[in-house]
Amino acid sequence: MNEGRTTLPEPWLRGTLGEVPVVARGVLHALELAKEDLWKWCGPLSSKKLAERPAGMASAAFHLRHIARSLDRLLTYAEGLKLDESQLALLRSELAPEADHDALFAELQLAFAHASRRIRALSFGDLDAPRAVGRMELPTTLGGLLVHLAEHTQRHVGQAITTARLQTAEEQ
Repeated sequence: MNEGRTTLPEPWLRGTLGEVPVVARGVLHALELAKEDLWKWCGPLSSKKLAERPAGMASAAFHLRHIARSLDRLLTYAEGLKLDESQLALLRSELAPEADHDALFAELQLAFAHASRRIRALSFGDLDAPRAVGRMELPTTLGGLLVHLAEHTQRHVGQAITTARLQTAEEQ
């Protein structure tokens, strides 16, 4: 997943996805960078290390689960829908203390692939189209949700990397 990462520029500088509308392209590039960084920094961690909470911080496993599952939730809102009970149950399970490396990365892989398809399927004619978030139906727009999806993912990638770096520093 990260082969050649040190020699390639970041996804947004690779000249890819030219057929995708500009906002969607930016979101997809942010998700591609997130995926590459997660595999690079968290991929080498064992299941045990992924589950640990150094200095009381959230585990890397939490961030991986949260990234995968929040992509689904945010895209549900972007599609103008409400969350269903299965999405809410997954939300409640994100802090589970156990972690299985292969299962976490399989969930992430599937989430990134599914998110890419859903983002490409959205209509980008009206980024100001109103959307509602959560039980309180807080107001936002399609564009607002897409920008938040990218920055929220990147925020948790940074936290996962920080946790992973602490984990590997403790081993040395």
